[in-house]
Amino acid sequence: MKWRRSNNSLLLIPALLFFILIPGLGIVLALLESVRSGETITLRHYLDLFEDKRFIASFLFSVIVTSISTVLALILGLMIVKAFSPLLKDNKFKLLVWIPMLVPHFVWAYLVYLLFNQSGFFSNLSGLAGWIDDRSQFPVLVQDGKGIGMILTYVWKEVPFVTLMLLPVYATLSKRYKEVASLLGAGPYKTFWVAEWPFIFPVLVETGAILFAFIFTAFEVPQLLGVTSPQMLAILAYDWFYSGNWSDRPLAFASLVLVGLSIGGVMWLLIYVTNKKRMHITKGIGN
Repeated sequence: MKWRRSNNSLLLIPALLFFILIPGLGIVLALLESVRSGETITLRHYLDLFEDKRFIASFLFSVIVTSISTVLALILGLMIVKAFSPLLKDNKFKLLVWIPMLVPHFVWAYLVYLLFNQSGFFSNLSGLAGWIDDRSQFPVLVQDGKGIGMILTYVWKEVPFVTLMLLPVYATLSKRYKEVASLLGAGPYKTFWVAEWPFIFPVLVETGAILFAFIFTAFEVPQLLGVTSPQMLAILAYDWFYSGNWSDRPLAFASLVLVGLSIGGVMWLLIYVTNKKRMHITKGIGN
């Protein structure tokens, strides 16, 4: 028995070595570069970030775009699962949800560009329908200062992910809770809040955290559909890193490290909260 346990531990060594040598080494080097100033160690680069108006604007813009995209994807995914969960149990219909997951984000972003830019499909369709007289009258939905194109891309791409994350919860959710709530006179809203929400809440929080962390740090979609100002943080860090001014490079590392630590801390807190929620639900069911 002891040999089998030690053998299982040895199986973790390749994964640990991979993490230490590739992402782990990169994290350490980025952290060192963010606090290095010549031959001295300083936190000045982090202080410079909060004094940089470009960074503040980029940070706020990233939070807004990421929050709207995440919330809309969660709401739409939940609505789809609630409405079509019986159908989605069938593999034929589940495949329709899996297919969009196979398409990279960059491809989705390019499709959004082709469909929604001022010379794209919907612009031409509006002209043929007589709704607009010129392409310039079509609203700017991609490469815009409000991030509408990026939000469209992320919502379109992430709704299937949310659906697949919530589907197992609804597949195992007992109908008895709804029946009891209905017998006690609860309406549809109250039934959902009492019989469904406690079970889907932890999954929604975890899924939302994954989406937020990914969208907030993504590069390819903002690079294609974003504008020069305001920028998503990943684009700003890229510009700082590859700018001709070497003094900007520590700012790129500092911004990435700060974002990484912040997201890591928030993720840990959310996991802690959701685990407590799950334990509370489990004890309630057990009792």
